[in-house]
Amino acid sequence: MEKILWADDEIDLLKPHILFLKAKGYEVTTVSNGRDALDALDHESFNLILLDENMPGLSGLETLTRINQAHPEVPVIMITKSEEENIMNQAIGNQIADYLIKPVNPSQILLSIKKNLHSSELVAAQATSDYQQEFQKISSLINMAASIEDWMEVYRQLVRWELKLADTDTAMGELLLMQKRDANSNFCKFVKRNYEDWVTSEQHPLMSNEIFRRRVFPLLDKGEKVCFILIDNFRLDQWRVVQPLISEYFNISEELYTTILPTSTQYARNAIFAGLMPLQIATMYPKLWVEEDEDEGLNIHESELIQTQLDRFRRKEKFSYHKLNDSSAGERFIQKLNEIKELPLNVVVMNFIDMLSHARTESKMIRELANSDAAYRSLTESWFRHSSATDIFRRLAELGYKVIVTTDHGTIRVDTPIKVVGDRNTTTNLRYKVGKNLNYNPRQVYEMHNPKKFGLPAPNLSSTYIYACNDDFFSYPNNYNYYVQYYTGTFQHGGISLQEMLVPLVTLTPKQ
Repeated sequence: MEKILWADDEIDLLKPHILFLKAKGYEVTTVSNGRDALDALDHESFNLILLDENMPGLSGLETLTRINQAHPEVPVIMITKSEEENIMNQAIGNQIADYLIKPVNPSQILLSIKKNLHSSELVAAQATSDYQQEFQKISSLINMAASIEDWMEVYRQLVRWELKLADTDTAMGELLLMQKRDANSNFCKFVKRNYEDWVTSEQHPLMSNEIFRRRVFPLLDKGEKVCFILIDNFRLDQWRVVQPLISEYFNISEELYTTILPTSTQYARNAIFAGLMPLQIATMYPKLWVEEDEDEGLNIHESELIQTQLDRFRRKEKFSYHKLNDSSAGERFIQKLNEIKELPLNVVVMNFIDMLSHARTESKMIRELANSDAAYRSLTESWFRHSSATDIFRRLAELGYKVIVTTDHGTIRVDTPIKVVGDRNTTTNLRYKVGKNLNYNPRQVYEMHNPKKFGLPAPNLSSTYIYACNDDFFSYPNNYNYYVQYYTGTFQHGGISLQEMLVPLVTLTPKQ
């Protein structure tokens, strides 16, 4: 039973209200002044305080200040006869839970109490009820999905419910997880049937190699200043939790696009910046394409690739390129904005989430901090809120930039190992493999025996690409149990899933 302390110098006149609350199951302790309220709090625990603002002796505001000092965890609802704005401002400034103006009826008080003591429970209960009603509808969407637009809608619905159910009971969370797995299983079949057509025909969804041509260049043609921000490993659910931090500065237009395969930085990000499929990059600009078995970094030529795309389309815009690996780099970029603010195009790569993903694999402590999708989202939101990222967006809005926010691929938590055998030159990625004479179960993967047909370079004439689906990951038979234990529950990318392939593409317009 929740315990409420009510402090009011006219408490005897409030007996009907008190009886009403007791009938609703609350235990109400009453006092007639601020000092008695503080004494009661020192001797007994309360879940909530109802505090009259206009009391003789120690006023309501003075009492509130002392409560916040000694018992900051207890929510306070202030009740007053005064409608003066300065009193209201002082009360709100002291972080009260609610502010009610007399005369108040019992239902008003009950509503405020429920909002402050039971809000999360009521929201969770309603979300659970709503999801139970929507479950069959979403299942039908999954089973009937026949186009990439259908799958985008499925994914949006799943993310919406994942966020709504994040704080609900585990039964609903397990049901949603089961539905996500079912969706990914069907999505993988859909990709297997359609991906070859996407990369060989004119009829295809917006993909990695077209982002600049179809989204960046049209804005430049209109005379807009554009900042293109690529956040590595950035999923739709992660975008949704940082969106409120940006919406203060920008009007937001959100869409999804479909990444190319493999959904890895080397292939997908280079395709974005070059405006070409990986095979075209390797053929046309061999010095800018780094094979996976080479020692140099796989993304060291991004600025040059952007320039090649501008040159091919005979565009004369000057641009700047910045890779931000930590907050200090972000702060330096903010300072540099004053120098480059007249450039029509600035390109920024933010690597924090990718670094977090790798650190989670390698660090036991980070694994504990990001032990679920919800925790992974929470770390993303915390990084965005407390790093230089928010300041970057605020400053870009002040400078009047149109901002495009996207990613090269998403990531998925992997839980199911699949055995694959390859030679020493086979790539090490857990969600896709490139090699010759690969040994695997073809029913468990999506295979490309002729990589060139799919716009991919082939290191050898007999090279094959294979991709993991659902929450699978590849593991070699050697030291199998060790690697399975090490990688199970980590976040990986490179394969086929809604989370990896359908990623946010957001256009931000500064608010006037």
